[in-house]
Amino acid sequence: MSEPEQITAPEETPEDDAYALDRKAVASILYAVDTGDRDKLIELMEPLHAADIADLLEQINAFDRMRLVKLYDREFDGDILSELDETIREEIIHVLHPQVLADAVRDLESDDVVDLLEDLDKRQQDAILEVLEDSDRIAVEKSLTYPEYSAGRLMQREVVMAPEHWNVGEAIDYLRATENLPEQFYHIVLVDPRLRPVANVALGRLMASRREVMLQSIASDTFHVIPVTRYEGEVAYAFNQYHLISAPVVDENERLVGVITIDDAMAVLDEEHEEDILRLAGVGDESRISDTVLETTRRRLPWLAVNLLTAVLASLVISQFEEVIAQVVALAVLMPIVASMGGNAGTQSLTVAVRALATKDLTSSNLWRVIGRELAVGLVNGGTFALVMGVLEYVWFGSMVLALVIAAAMVINLAVAGLAGIAIPVVLDKLKVDPALASGTFVTTVTDVVGFFAFLGLAQLVLL
Repeated sequence: MSEPEQITAPEETPEDDAYALDRKAVASILYAVDTGDRDKLIELMEPLHAADIADLLEQINAFDRMRLVKLYDREFDGDILSELDETIREEIIHVLHPQVLADAVRDLESDDVVDLLEDLDKRQQDAILEVLEDSDRIAVEKSLTYPEYSAGRLMQREVVMAPEHWNVGEAIDYLRATENLPEQFYHIVLVDPRLRPVANVALGRLMASRREVMLQSIASDTFHVIPVTRYEGEVAYAFNQYHLISAPVVDENERLVGVITIDDAMAVLDEEHEEDILRLAGVGDESRISDTVLETTRRRLPWLAVNLLTAVLASLVISQFEEVIAQVVALAVLMPIVASMGGNAGTQSLTVAVRALATKDLTSSNLWRVIGRELAVGLVNGGTFALVMGVLEYVWFGSMVLALVIAAAMVINLAVAGLAGIAIPVVLDKLKVDPALASGTFVTTVTDVVGFFAFLGLAQLVLL
């Protein structure tokens, strides 16, 4: 009897790299591109998921990306396009041969085709629409007529529906007899004679029930209908809030026209979160690591200019106290500390407020309670660091009066920072201005101005 084969345990992968692209595999793929070895490239790319291939294309430079796409050619899959970042996808679409592009999108769901066509010029759109089947082309063209960022653009037209009076047996027979079912679906939508959705039946409940059971009796408890013109951000919120898996979409006559699934809703939610983070940092809502120097500069320059204006405003406040600064040099050393602490405290409060507004957790009913909480937090934090800075100042410069001044300024600025961090996003939201886009600049300006004015103003009153 032969000895059992020795099984070698796989090397442990660090948690952070568990789903990252293997660096050796990437190097091998790029080597195949360099040598023009198409067969080897296909062999190396075959095991990769479409999302991993999309990550690969986004991480390599533009020159290697174009060479890889051209060499990969007709093996290019439509699912890769749907996973790509928009800017990279547009770049690749212009490189793909028209027939390869048409073949790639032919098997995509209608919502993915719509998402793809939005980034193309009229000539490329027409080329792809021509290769679609008549029913698919009509469905996609109809979706493109809906407003951008609406449920109509997000939904897929492939819907599994059944009359509300059917039983489980009739539904199962229908599913078995239907050839063109969606590749993935989670519910059967029950409709009335006017094609208005009245309920959802989960596939798990369907398969677990006897044939004679009526579909209405096993309908899901949670059922939400989405208007076709509803903003996609609101759709994503509804999915997250009510734990939806899929939801039917209706037109202005409340008739079923499509369905939105959780994967598309969560993609929108991720995009909303990403935009908020980028806007809070003042780098624009479309910044990507693949952007060119010119594109990155163009997006960041305006907000740096705004920050320059606010810095000038803070400097004007400082200039009003030249006399006291000249006489008490220690003020010049200490005043950045007050402004910096206020800026950080304001950013903390601001981040919580912007997120709460996005998730609709901060409303008029709890606004004053939240403002009171932030004011209290600001006072407590201000008092804590006032004590720390008072002691530090006395040890550093030996002035009890100056210690009391910086302690009082610290309390004032951190309390104002807490209020500004909540109030400014709320006011901007009421004015229909995106709080994530403009709040940071205003909050920083307020904390700088108040910090300098409080510290230098108190110093002038007490020391001169």
